[in-house]
Amino acid sequence: MTGTSGISIRAVSKTYGSGARQTLALSPIDLEVAPGEFVAIVGPSGCGKSTLLRLVTGLVARSGGELSVFGKPVDGPVTDVGIVFQQPILLDWRNVLDNVMFQIDMRGLDRAKYLPRAHELLAAVGLADFADRRPYELSGGMKQRASIARALVHEPPLLMMDEPFGALDALTREQMRIDLERLWMETKKTVVFITHSIDEAVLLADRVVVMSPRPGRIETIMEIDMRRPRGLSGRKDPKFIAATDAITEIFLERGVLQRHAS
Repeated sequence: MTGTSGISIRAVSKTYGSGARQTLALSPIDLEVAPGEFVAIVGPSGCGKSTLLRLVTGLVARSGGELSVFGKPVDGPVTDVGIVFQQPILLDWRNVLDNVMFQIDMRGLDRAKYLPRAHELLAAVGLADFADRRPYELSGGMKQRASIARALVHEPPLLMMDEPFGALDALTREQMRIDLERLWMETKKTVVFITHSIDEAVLLADRVVVMSPRPGRIETIMEIDMRRPRGLSGRKDPKFIAATDAITEIFLERGVLQRHAS
């Protein structure tokens, strides 16, 4: 493997359990993610999307294959990465700024050096006026904005996002999607974004990886050639309609979706 890829995944698989209780969660898959690329992974529940994220970040060990991040083999937890989960998991006893800075404190980095970056990120995600608030004073969308700032404060080249908007209401989710695209266009981080939403995947990504039901495998990888920023008007783009229709058809063929209520 070379350092030309942000992420290099070759014949990577994951099996949980042993003996008769083995479960193949992820079939051997191959995927290359370029530095600065935004890749979305969409698929049904249980297809191995979150497992793949944990394999790439080294939070769980792969069962087979080769895996590297920016040219370095993944043999344990990857530290040069920011992770955003579905739930923001903020610390109640810290204010917003100190929750963002928790990443710095935990890593033993120079707090004074990163404090300006934390304020800059809070401004970028619309929380500059809420730095001294506690998590219970924030809405769900505001909490998730804080968690994104926390994931980026130590300047990681890679951002992994596991259903980050899944717990939000529809309007907040739409605004968060627009805000994330703007933030990505400014920072050009390598992003892997996991979602159940076909629309969200197409509106955000350079490429969409479509996963099959378990055991998860890649059904197709779709290039999304849409002008940025896509914003709210992206849904009217004929390329958006064509891409979402094509992905929907794959899920219909695999029985993940049904055309009519049964």
